[in-house]
Formats: sequence, structure tokens, C-alpha cells
Amino acid sequence: MRKILQRLTILICFLYFSGNIMAQSTSVNVADLDLKEKIYESLKPKVNRFTKKNFDDLFFEFFQKRTSENIILTKEEYYTYTISIAIYSAKLGLLYKDEKATAEKTKQEWFNKNYEEYYNSKNK
Repeated sequence: MRKILQRLTILICFLYFSGNIMAQSTSVNVADLDLKEKIYESLKPKVNRFTKKNFDDLFFEFFQKRTSENIILTKEEYYTYTISIAIYSAKLGLLYKDEKATAEKTKQEWFNKNYEEYYNSKNK
């Protein structure tokens, strides 16, 4: 049952954000990349200790804040959420060897999220 829930969570994440993923530009902001790497290194030990419930709470909190019209996340807050989700996706790939390719793809998609696109979508 737990395995099914984890696969379902990954599938929902992938399907929901697939439209945004396809529309992302390939330009990389060096300052953003440095910030993402710093956040990644600082959060990796913490997120690797997450339980499924911790991840679900984090994911739904991010989803609520991201879709709320009254809240605009800062760049660091936005990347903290997306990088945490990326780290957890990688963890799932290590736990479930048959899902390793999907988990790695999901990790990369979350890591590649762009704050400017999020911010511009909020200001429309």
C-alpha cells in the first residue's frame, strides 16, 4: 500500500506540473544555480530523513502557497520547496530501484524549476 501511495504521489506531481515543465526555457541563471546548490546541500540531510507524511505536508503546503493569490514566495522560499521535492524524489529512486529512472527525471524537473516564471505568473 505504501509503495502504491508513493508511486501515485510521483505520478500526480509529474502530471500536474508537466505543462509547466514543457514550457520552461533552457536559460540558466548562474545566481539561481548557486542558490539552488547551496539550498540543496543544506537541505539534503534533513529531507533524506523525511517520512512520507513529512513529504506530503511539504508538498501540499507548497501547492497551497503556489496557487494562493495572496502569497508570493521569495526566491529562497520557492527554491527551498522545489529543491526539497527534488531531493525526496531522488530518495524514492534509491528506495525503489524499478522507479529509479522516473525518480531521477522527476528530481531533475523539480531542480530545474525557475523562480522568474513563477513570479511572472503571479503578476499577470
